[in-house]
Amino acid sequence: MASFSKYSGPWTKETMGHLLRRTTFGVPYKELNNAYSLGMDGLIAKLFAPVSLPSPPININFDADPNVPIGKTWVDTIPTTGTNGYRLTSIRTWTIEHIITNPISIQEKMTLFWHNHFVIADNNDARMYYYYIQMLRQNALGNFKQLTKDITIDPGMLNYLNGRENTNTAPNENYARELMELFTLGKGDIAGPGDYTTFTELDVKELAKALTGWSDVRNEGVPRAQFRVGRHDASTKKLSHRFNNTEITNAGENEYKNVIDLIFERNEVAAFISRKFYKWFVSPTITSEVETDIITPMANMLRQGNYEVGPVVKALLSSEHFYDECVRGTIIKNPMDFVINPFVNFSLIFNTDPNIKLRHLSTIYGFSATLQMGYFQAPNVAGWSPFYQEPSLDALWLNSSTLPGRKTVVDTIFGPGINTTVNNVQYRMKIDYIKYLDGLPKPDDLDAVLNETIAFVFCNNVAANQLAVLKGVLSNNWTSAQWKTAYDAYKANPTNEALKTPLITRLTSLLVYMHRMPEAQLS
Repeated sequence: MASFSKYSGPWTKETMGHLLRRTTFGVPYKELNNAYSLGMDGLIAKLFAPVSLPSPPININFDADPNVPIGKTWVDTIPTTGTNGYRLTSIRTWTIEHIITNPISIQEKMTLFWHNHFVIADNNDARMYYYYIQMLRQNALGNFKQLTKDITIDPGMLNYLNGRENTNTAPNENYARELMELFTLGKGDIAGPGDYTTFTELDVKELAKALTGWSDVRNEGVPRAQFRVGRHDASTKKLSHRFNNTEITNAGENEYKNVIDLIFERNEVAAFISRKFYKWFVSPTITSEVETDIITPMANMLRQGNYEVGPVVKALLSSEHFYDECVRGTIIKNPMDFVINPFVNFSLIFNTDPNIKLRHLSTIYGFSATLQMGYFQAPNVAGWSPFYQEPSLDALWLNSSTLPGRKTVVDTIFGPGINTTVNNVQYRMKIDYIKYLDGLPKPDDLDAVLNETIAFVFCNNVAANQLAVLKGVLSNNWTSAQWKTAYDAYKANPTNEALKTPLITRLTSLLVYMHRMPEAQLS
């Protein structure tokens, strides 16, 4: 098995494609040559370069918000009756737009990773989602320990996991349990009654007491966390043998920091999060060899680096193992990847009218939600089940409901495009096939067009019989000479729509067919 050592093999279009598929939601075809010219180190540096945070979402067209005029942001204004609906639509579509328009960067893949790790959902105040996701985005490659501290008193998390209800008179154990089981240590094997190897039920009870006193303040423009000393348990908390019977003394509003520092002293934390990085970027399956040769050095590096995430993820993406052919094309695309990829890869452009753009973005969000992965709509605190539910894992993305849904998404995006009607006028967001064709190295060569498109869409080469079928779909009874004649005729008269149509029809058929294939489901 390839090791965690730095990859020194050949830098090819295939290795570049593998890196980009796992770290981004797509890269426009026109930018691939430049990305390739950077080499592995240069491209990884580009992926990890800081990216500016997006401007806040605004009120596009809701004229019944008394405090937020159209064209202004709502993120710092208390919602009033009837305004939550448009704000939730706003945060969802704003998120999708930023993902699609983001430059080549790992930031959004890491932001989604943390959203699936530190889940919040079931919240009707969109402000909570905004400040939460901006915090994740800003710290996506930062310090895991600090992010855990920040999320612990994040207003959205205090609301979602009942931290606001955790008081000295009625301790709520929800967050304390998930802090250890899902966020840091993981739940080990049962070693005895209430003993899960990594923590015990006693630890849940005692840490819940240590985390008391915090609530979220919503009656101000910007939601914030507030510590109320009268609701905090000031007693000494006595932990189990899993924490060496450590005692946590009262530290008031700083006690939660001491709790997290104590948890992060455990070696299990680094190994736990390293496994999640591996499953996110490399493979859902962790063998005993992977545990020894990849996870252990990752965890060691994370601990030695005081839990700085960026260097560890960068080392993983630079490793021999990451570029091993055995892990390429082995992850079934999650719905976010599956839906967003075409919009980025084929450089679809939004209408400049904000109302039309909002409708198109709502449709795109709806696609991902229909395929069972709506942003801010994780089904439970553990995140989306294909990321953790063994043995099926990512295969759970494909079922009797989502497979027909994926076909519908493909047929829409690569066919007529996303349509909306405003004042009896139709506006379509669709692929410009002629622009794509003109951007290929040899657009007048049928075989070259086919091979370049296969390499662009699929992770791996196709079999000879598949290649023959795909060539038949693209050619549609044209010979290579007829393709060249048709393309040359269009180039000689580029404004003649009738000359474009046969080329567009054939490319449409090819890309619809390709994206229905099993190979298109893989990353």
